[in-house]
Amino acid sequence: MQMLTVVAPVFAARCSVLVAPDGDCAVVDPGAGTAEQVREIVARHALRPRGVLLTHGHADHTWDAAALSAAFDVPVLLHAGDVHRLADPFGTLGVLDPRHDPRGPLAQALRAVGVEPAAWQQPQQVQPFGRAGVGRTGDVDLDLGGVRVVARHAPGHTEGSTLYLVDAGEVEPVVLSGDVLFAGGIGRTDLPGGDDDAMLATLRDVVAALPRGSRVLPGHGPATDVATELATNPYLPRRG
Repeated sequence: MQMLTVVAPVFAARCSVLVAPDGDCAVVDPGAGTAEQVREIVARHALRPRGVLLTHGHADHTWDAAALSAAFDVPVLLHAGDVHRLADPFGTLGVLDPRHDPRGPLAQALRAVGVEPAAWQQPQQVQPFGRAGVGRTGDVDLDLGGVRVVARHAPGHTEGSTLYLVDAGEVEPVVLSGDVLFAGGIGRTDLPGGDDDAMLATLRDVVAALPRGSRVLPGHGPATDVATELATNPYLPRRG
C-alpha cells in the first residue's frame, strides 16, 4: 500500500492518504487546511475514497473530517472512546479551547489559515469501533475496500487514542501513532481525557511490544522507528 502525506498548516498535523493497489484509499487525520490537498490527490490519481480514519478526536486531527466525509460520501471511523469529541472538540481541550482563550495557540493557528473556531462541522457519518470505557480493547481489523488497516487501541493521550498498523510493503507494518508516540517523546496527558496510568500501560504493553523494525509516522514531527524509540525515548521501557 502506498502512503502519501499532507501536512496541515495548523500545528503541522500529519494527514496520511493510504492508497491500495486497486485505487481504493483512506484518509487518516485530516487536520485544518488539508481537505483541498486531499481532494487534489484523489482527483490526480483517480482514487476511490472509502473512509476517513481518526487516530483520536482532537480538533487539530479532525477539522476537515466532516468536509471530506461529505465530499466523498464516506464514513468517519474512530474508536468509540473518542466519538463524543466530534460533537464538541474544543470543549474537550480544556486550557487550549480557543473559545475560552481567543488569543491562545490553537485559536491563532486556526485564524492564520483563515478558519474561525465557530466554523467547526460535526461529521454526519460516524462509524465507531472498539468500545468505550476503561481499559484497552485490543485490535480491530478495518476493511475499507482494498484498504486494510489494523486499529490498535492505545489510550492515555485520550480515551480512544488509536495506533493504525498499515502494510506498506515493508518488512514490518508502518505505524501511524497519532499523538501517542513521537520521535523522542509521547503525547501529553494533562488535557481532558488524558490519563497518566493509561499512558504508562499503553507505552509498556502496546508501544514497547510493536515490531522493532516498524517505521513510525507520528501525528506531528519527523518519522522514526520502534527500535530507535526503544533505545532512546526516555518515556519507553527498555526491552532487551
